[in-house]
Amino acid sequence: MEDFAGLAALVTGGASGIGAATADLLAERGARVAVLDRADLSGSPHLGLTCDVTDRAAVDAAVERAAAELGGLDVLVNNAGVGATGDVTANDDDEWLRVLDVNVVGMARVSRAALPHLRRSRAAAIVNTCSVVATVGVPQRALYSASKGAVLALTLAMAADHVREGIRVNCVTPGTADTPWVARLLQEADDPEAAAAGLRARQPMGRLVSAAEVAHAIAYLASPLSASTTGTVLAVDGGMDSLRLPS
Repeated sequence: MEDFAGLAALVTGGASGIGAATADLLAERGARVAVLDRADLSGSPHLGLTCDVTDRAAVDAAVERAAAELGGLDVLVNNAGVGATGDVTANDDDEWLRVLDVNVVGMARVSRAALPHLRRSRAAAIVNTCSVVATVGVPQRALYSASKGAVLALTLAMAADHVREGIRVNCVTPGTADTPWVARLLQEADDPEAAAAGLRARQPMGRLVSAAEVAHAIAYLASPLSASTTGTVLAVDGGMDSLRLPS
């Protein structure tokens, strides 16, 4: 497929995991791609922009550079985010503010900087990476769930705000995915093998979601072929949100 031919895309959190898989897929399907991340991007095959989404000046500069070097901006994938574990008592105020700043305000910063460029596009789309924890209560994810619940609400509000400007806004809600963050969580567990088995078991498909599967869902929402799709929450969770199987 070359449905992104002639389009320019910016993917935040694009150094690894879902972001890297998405950037590669969009490029395979014809897009000119820039990736934004705090991590080292020197090995990226795309335009790499080192940036912290909590730094407004750095975000503004990175988005402007991406638009300048790519010749505009048609697609924004807001994927940058951090995790958090524990119940509501587990994280202090500073950690709550840090996670919300990255996962929610960071998304707003990048979107705000990108909007002037998206308004000039005939195929403008924003896709936000949310999570199944926005719609399902999962133990020991209070802060993370709060941040992703805000992402879901933000997605719907942005879709309503910008639909008549020709800018579509959607989000994906992945289940537990095979990403570096999940790998780190498992490494920190007392029994990594048992913890991994538990993560697989809570998804009806019996396995983790792959980064590539989430990337394909993001590409579907971002594609000009989905021009009538906006305000949509697309689950990529192995049935975790909607299926209840007998034990």
